[in-house]
Amino acid sequence: MPSESRHLRHGPRPTGWPAALLIPLTVLALLALSGCGGSGGATEKTAGRAPAADRVEPLRGTPKATLPATVRSADGHRVTVRATDRIVPLSGSLSELVFTLGLGRNVVARDITATFAQAAKLPVVTRAHDVSAESVLSLKPTVVLADTTTGPGEAIDQIRDAGIPLVLFDPPKRMSDIDRRIGAVAAALGVRGAGAELVKRTDRRIASVRGELPASGRKPRVAFLYVRGSASVYLLGGRDSGAGSLLEAAGAVDAGKASGLTKDFTPITSEALAKAAPDAILVMTKGLESVGGIDGLLELPGVAETPAGLDRRVVAVDDGVLLNYGPRTDQVLASLVEQLHPEDRR
Repeated sequence: MPSESRHLRHGPRPTGWPAALLIPLTVLALLALSGCGGSGGATEKTAGRAPAADRVEPLRGTPKATLPATVRSADGHRVTVRATDRIVPLSGSLSELVFTLGLGRNVVARDITATFAQAAKLPVVTRAHDVSAESVLSLKPTVVLADTTTGPGEAIDQIRDAGIPLVLFDPPKRMSDIDRRIGAVAAALGVRGAGAELVKRTDRRIASVRGELPASGRKPRVAFLYVRGSASVYLLGGRDSGAGSLLEAAGAVDAGKASGLTKDFTPITSEALAKAAPDAILVMTKGLESVGGIDGLLELPGVAETPAGLDRRVVAVDDGVLLNYGPRTDQVLASLVEQLHPEDRR
């Protein structure tokens, strides 16, 4: 998820964040914290799903862009894109979308969070997760795509002041945002037809996974823990953590939300976890590694005393895709279903 140093470009920092950690409201921003890939990553009491190859699956063929394309950026600017032969997406999820739409050959740089195989050899234009305007401009982009959580703001302004078409997007926060996100990026690049095709494919695949939900109707309570041992960051997801809609789609209950946590995240405490009473704990694979695996996770306050901790029931999904809400969300959902319901697998 984002980076400890990624800044909110618009609006105040969300409530509930530690003062030392400027993490954006959306979990998409959280995704930038570590570059990982794949959609699997089961550990211990899970279905043992093998991690999927960290690759995106582009639509067939290369879409022909209808340009110029004029769109409204999320910050209110009207932006006209006249060429898409040199694209710079400034987030991993935006890179994933551009490549999946079939325009990967036009991408000339990547953010550090774009970790899938097809983007691996591109130059990185971020430093410690902050955008380097100089690096971006040196590549002579014809269009730059960024999220409203991309920062620092000075770098965004510098790119725009240089006359480069720059389109900002609102990061997706839940599964219902996927279609909007795809359509907005496709419109900015002049490939609305490819966007519509990708929406249909993505919706169809998500619906297929949902159709495989266990018939038992059991709904485990799952707590989403955002942990970064190297930065001493240990947070419990609440109502707006971004994981809620995924957990619900996977036939589970978001334990943080159900326990009444109204903030995005709150520091992990024994009291908060006791109230959440999760049957399983959801973490990102790099986060789990950062605390020393399951044994290290159980050392965090209150974790070992929860039903999940007593059963060592931990569900892990790779950082680079968990909260992207994009073309690979069906893979994330399938992994969650398989890990959360191993006893009910059809």
